Order: sequence, then structure tokens, then C-alpha cells
Amino acid sequence: MIRNSKTIDPRDPSSPTVYHLESAMGAAISVFDGAGALRVPRSRFAPVKTCNDLLGVRSDAYLLTDDWQVVLSPRRRFGVPVIDLDPRYYKLIDQMESRFPYGPPSLIDCKRLTVKGDVRFGPGVVCRGVVEVVNDGDGQMIYSPAQTA
Repeated sequence: MIRNSKTIDPRDPSSPTVYHLESAMGAAISVFDGAGALRVPRSRFAPVKTCNDLLGVRSDAYLLTDDWQVVLSPRRRFGVPVIDLDPRYYKLIDQMESRFPYGPPSLIDCKRLTVKGDVRFGPGVVCRGVVEVVNDGDGQMIYSPAQTA
């Protein structure tokens, strides 16, 4: 059994603590006679557990196939994009969406995108290679196509 501590309101760390209980897959499989595990390559699925993952699959780095599969674009040279959004500003979906009001930047040629601080992306942003966008200031910074990396 795995116990994950969380708060009732993820926006308020002082809200009451609750525990999310789950079983490890290995432990669950042990209950069934003859069960086994199958290793599936990362190219066969696109898990979305965080806003980092969600931004990636919403970008042009991935395609939706005719049979409704989300797959990495064959035009990508770098494999799965590595995305690291500052959790202070991008942890929850509405926080992320408010900072990408024109949709995700182009990540087709981006190996890694790191965003530190409160940054709002303008329309038409294209990221190439390894990109780090940093806002050390107190207010929100607008990142526009003129600053495309």
C-alpha cells in the first residue's frame, strides 16, 4: 500500500491533510495466479500525470492519429520533450492554461523547456533545442515571439 499525503485544497497548503491510498502494480499482480508484467516502450503511450506532460501532448511534439492514439511526432529529432514548469505557477491546469492563453509553444524542435517564475506565453512562440525562460521579477513576464528561443 502506498500512502500519498495531500491537502483537501491543493491551492491552500494549510487546508486539512488527506491521504491518497493506492497499491503498487507489482503488489496487485501478485494476487493473480500466473500473472506477469509486460514492458511497453515509451513510444507506445504518452502518460499525462502533470501539467508538464499535458503541455507536451498538447503541443506539436505529439500527433493524434486517425485511430485516436496520441503519439510522438515522427518529425521530432529528440524523442520525448523534457518539460519542467515552475510548480509555483504551473502546478494546476487552470494555472498552466492561463499562462498559455494562445496554446502551447511549438516544441517540435525542442529538446528541453524549462520555465522558472511567472511567465505568460504570447502567440506564435517556437522553442528549439534547450530553452530556459526565467522571470526573477515579482510580476508576470510576457514571453513573445520576438523572444523565441
